[in-house]
Amino acid sequence: MSNLLEQLRQHSVVVADTGDLDAIRRFAPQDATTNPSLILKAVQSGKYDALVDQILDDVRGLETSVEDAIDEACDRLVVAMGQQILELVPGRVSTEVNARLSFDSPASIAKAYRLVELYEQAGIGRERILIKLAATWEGVRAAQVLEAEGIQCNLTLIFNFIQARACAEAGAYLISPFVGRILDWYGKADPGVVYTPEEEPGVQSVQRILRYFRQYRYPTVVMGASFRNVGEIQALAGCDRLTISPALLETLEGNGGLLVPMQIDAAGHDGALPKQLTEAEFRWQMNEDAMATEKLAEGIRGFEADQLKLEVLLREKLAGGVA
Repeated sequence: MSNLLEQLRQHSVVVADTGDLDAIRRFAPQDATTNPSLILKAVQSGKYDALVDQILDDVRGLETSVEDAIDEACDRLVVAMGQQILELVPGRVSTEVNARLSFDSPASIAKAYRLVELYEQAGIGRERILIKLAATWEGVRAAQVLEAEGIQCNLTLIFNFIQARACAEAGAYLISPFVGRILDWYGKADPGVVYTPEEEPGVQSVQRILRYFRQYRYPTVVMGASFRNVGEIQALAGCDRLTISPALLETLEGNGGLLVPMQIDAAGHDGALPKQLTEAEFRWQMNEDAMATEKLAEGIRGFEADQLKLEVLLREKLAGGVA
């Protein structure tokens, strides 16, 4: 019998949740996703030193402020890393807009344009990238504009159904509902409860989203993310896509047994689509969900903290003249 990873590929598109080129080569995923934390980790590994050196040399020649030079260096770095990833995967790479722009739709759109421009300058078309945005109300509105212009998006940091629904109504290409971080919240809130993978609130959240999208025939791709254990992945086999860390990919590859895909009861709905959410409805329902509100804010802060660490690292190298 084939291992769990081989079986999983028969039911879901496997995506690597990493910027580690060695891991991507080893596991041969269809796509890869990145975020500021993964970019920082990859840069700190030393594997991208030559690339960082070259980018800093290029921005030193720009007639601009140090802050603008660092911002430009960060953009060039994530695109250059995305370019290297795309040499190893047949599909797409997700490249994230700065978390600090999560509540600014115009600024998010402008940053997305810049990232797309840099990719196109490198000879990489829009069909190979996804612009990654936090699923705030402003992020969803930015995605709606970008999707209308042929720039497809990955809406991330999704912790509840209402975020997912808003993304589908906006025409988002793909959403990344988180699983493990939801479990983290419930585990902290009630540490005495032990869940089976199928009972986990994060797993059930993704299943609810899948059921709704399929019932109403939304084309938005559902990509489960943020896994804490292999059991969660097994429980979501059959989800459109699953983005998985190298450590869990290795565990899946090293284990056998029979993987049984989940069954989603999603009979087509012949009636009209529900009335689209208003901003007030979205914000109220987020307000009523303490877990989603807290985890979304925590996720944005965490990504911004790592973005700042990356900027400090680049600023020090830029000031020193050497990497």
